[in-house]
Amino acid sequence: MIGGLFVYNHKGEVLISRIYRDDVTRNAVDAFRVNVIHARQQVRSPVTNMARTSFFHVKRGNVWICAVTRQNVNAAMVFEFLKRFADTMQSYFGKLNEENVKNNFVLIYELLDEILDFGYPQNTDPGVLKTFITQQGVRTATKEEQSQITSQVTGQIGWRREGIKYRRNELFLDVIEYVNLLMSQQGQVLSAHVAGKVAMKSYLSGMPECKFGINDKITIEGKTKTATDDPNKASRAAVAIDDCQFHQCVKLTKFDTEHAISFIPPDGEYELMRYRTTKDIQLPFRVIPLVREVSRNKMEVKVVVKSNFKPSLLAQKIEVRIPTPPNTSGVQLICMKGKAKYKAGENAIVWKIKRMGGMKESQISAEIDLLSTGNEKKKWNRPPVSMNFEVPFAPSGLKVRYLKVFEPKLNYSDHDVIKWVRYIGRSGLYETRC
Repeated sequence: MIGGLFVYNHKGEVLISRIYRDDVTRNAVDAFRVNVIHARQQVRSPVTNMARTSFFHVKRGNVWICAVTRQNVNAAMVFEFLKRFADTMQSYFGKLNEENVKNNFVLIYELLDEILDFGYPQNTDPGVLKTFITQQGVRTATKEEQSQITSQVTGQIGWRREGIKYRRNELFLDVIEYVNLLMSQQGQVLSAHVAGKVAMKSYLSGMPECKFGINDKITIEGKTKTATDDPNKASRAAVAIDDCQFHQCVKLTKFDTEHAISFIPPDGEYELMRYRTTKDIQLPFRVIPLVREVSRNKMEVKVVVKSNFKPSLLAQKIEVRIPTPPNTSGVQLICMKGKAKYKAGENAIVWKIKRMGGMKESQISAEIDLLSTGNEKKKWNRPPVSMNFEVPFAPSGLKVRYLKVFEPKLNYSDHDVIKWVRYIGRSGLYETRC
């Protein structure tokens, strides 16, 4: 049976308080606030015991719901009650947040009178409760609903104001991709995916509409099928996007029907879309590590890095991190290109190369001296060799096919707009087991 029930906001302020038994006092309110909500480290356990008092809590949005008891109760029953209590409140007044709780505190106290009797849970079915608690909850409109209502009534576009003017109309588009890779020692790709985004800067006068096309599979296949009916040609030119997420300015209806990204751009910098792809990824680099244990006190490491892109392109900010055992006493390094340094505090050799052309190869060799410790029998689990880099192309193969600007009111056309498109490929978690 529950001794008391409290609802807090994210600051620890009490929004709803109801004590059912004499063994729970108001001091429990402060104890939960100090030790859970304002704790220095995040409290991961949903059950906290303090001074022979148990605190069961759930968090919905920015609201904490806490049940307090000093008795040995069934924890599953308490959490089931807290979940049903939260669902009941949502059925009455929608989203469970601080504002809605404050607006409906009378209703919540009425509900608590019905669903908890002397700490024992009673009927928590919203359908049954609505037959005798007929009061309607006060719902606050969400930001999405408010913006939708505003745009429907006034036709206003919330992300762009009217009357913007520039001497030069410019549009900058960056395709930025992060390649994530885990490769086995034998060179087999265990997992690989690209997380990308299209970042834009727009300095356009008036209220222009932009159209943006990429070579994703939907777009290319939609046009190719009517022309050639050859699916192989389409798949070679296309990029299979697994999932994507757009800025609120994108007209999703046009994307569904025309497969084109049409939008009225915000002024300045913004992120137009995010996407993820897992197929046909061009891996910019191949890392080949070779580790040989010469003796108990000596180890030889050789790492070869091969670039797999056009010779006309240059990769920059290349950094290879080669792990070393914790009992390393000294390292002798020989590298063909760049600079290498052993960092004892990080247990790693850091090899940096400023630039590297496409279809090139470079290598580093290291002799590692080891100290004798009492744990020779305990084998060193070799962490993977990781790599950081930046290349001037999109590893997923994504290409911008067109970028058009229309502004019917002001006297400038698509040809008057200066457009810049840049592709940047960066390393995410790029690792090769050794």
